[in-house]
Amino acid sequence: MSSTDQPALQHTLKQRHLSMIAIAGVIGAGLFVGSGVAIRETGPGVLISYTLAGVVVILVMRMLGEMASASPETGSFSSYADKAIGRWAGFSIGWLYAWFWIIVLGIEATAGALIMNRWVPGVPQWTWALILMIVLTLTNIISVKAFGEFEFWFASIKVVAIIAFLAMGILAILGLMPGVEAPGMSNLTGHGGFLPNGAGAMLAAVLVVVFSFFGAEIATIAAGESANPVHAVRAAVKSVVWRILIFYIGSIAVVVTLLPWDSASVALSPYVAVMDSFGIPGAGNIMDVVVLTSVLSCLNSGLYTASRMIFSLAGRGDAPKSLRRIEKTGVPMRAVFVSTIVGFLTVGMNYLSPDKVFLFLVNSSGAIALFVWLVIAVSQLRTRRKLEAEGVKLELKMWLFPYLTYATIVAILGLCVGMVVLESTRSQMVVSLALAVILVGIGLYRYRNDDKKTVELEGESAATS
Repeated sequence: MSSTDQPALQHTLKQRHLSMIAIAGVIGAGLFVGSGVAIRETGPGVLISYTLAGVVVILVMRMLGEMASASPETGSFSSYADKAIGRWAGFSIGWLYAWFWIIVLGIEATAGALIMNRWVPGVPQWTWALILMIVLTLTNIISVKAFGEFEFWFASIKVVAIIAFLAMGILAILGLMPGVEAPGMSNLTGHGGFLPNGAGAMLAAVLVVVFSFFGAEIATIAAGESANPVHAVRAAVKSVVWRILIFYIGSIAVVVTLLPWDSASVALSPYVAVMDSFGIPGAGNIMDVVVLTSVLSCLNSGLYTASRMIFSLAGRGDAPKSLRRIEKTGVPMRAVFVSTIVGFLTVGMNYLSPDKVFLFLVNSSGAIALFVWLVIAVSQLRTRRKLEAEGVKLELKMWLFPYLTYATIVAILGLCVGMVVLESTRSQMVVSLALAVILVGIGLYRYRNDDKKTVELEGESAATS
């Protein structure tokens, strides 16, 4: 169907929307809650774990940014894999990525329902999960601008919270916080030293914390609906470095400097523990608000991302054609509803069969981030050489190509091996890998004759122009 027969995606996302979408993708509830587990297992050396994981993500985003600035597309890395590796690769990674965010909908809706149930215990937890899913679905079907506005304000709350946390933390470390004694280096070097559980624990923690950074790539998908996609991608990718340095490594540094890493309160909720040490009343409730905001942000962006990837797949013939339909509002509403329905089902499984079906679903998405990053790296390696051969001038370039690209591929493969070796992550890798093998098999079968005949495609550019 041509652009004259139906409305097109609306390019109404502004630069401030894209900036906050990129930030929201990096800052998730896992930073505020999940970081406590990594600190408990690793000690102050968790800073190295976050740094190593952050470096991998920065390199992957740089590679993705290079491709996205050369050709901004809603399908992002799935579309690039189509062209660089093969139709089977774009098909497989696109569906894996959509599946990941659909599962995230169930996880985040449940997490948000837990917080709401604590505040209003009279309303059943499943009811809150349903309400949250409905509200965020509405923000996604109204217009892409509505999605951008909600994400802007959700992300703003998270950013303000972390900046305030960092400011108070720095004052406390310098001994300028009233009633708080400056800790010096005692918590960093005491209690068993900087690496109390050894270098092995520090490397194992990389496998835990690396997934906290997944989501930064959402900005390259959303850029396709902005007024100036190339500029938006370039700005988002370049700012990933300081976001990771400040928001993640900076805030974790405050935690392990101010409090003993082996404190029970740090393991339970590191940010609440620090705020309690400042004597801030109601620290737990304040953090509940911040975490709920992160959950809503993740729900909002997760539904958007899943729907746009499904829409892109439909535009390339890898999903039912009906899912590429765009409403007058400029929203692919059918793709949004498909993502929502499956998301509702995953929420239902969490209440009907939390220890079997839902756990299996969660495990099936556990290693998808690594698969996505690997595909991005391989696609960039092939795309860069093709673009250079064609004499295309790149707006954004990967550093030290191809050496850092190869190094990143090796690092990602190492993380995959680590997930198999580490008992706590082995089941996630096995189930995720099984799902990937099935989708790759379908993709290879579907496009088995792709090199012998031209596959008729209605390009995404025709659907979105």
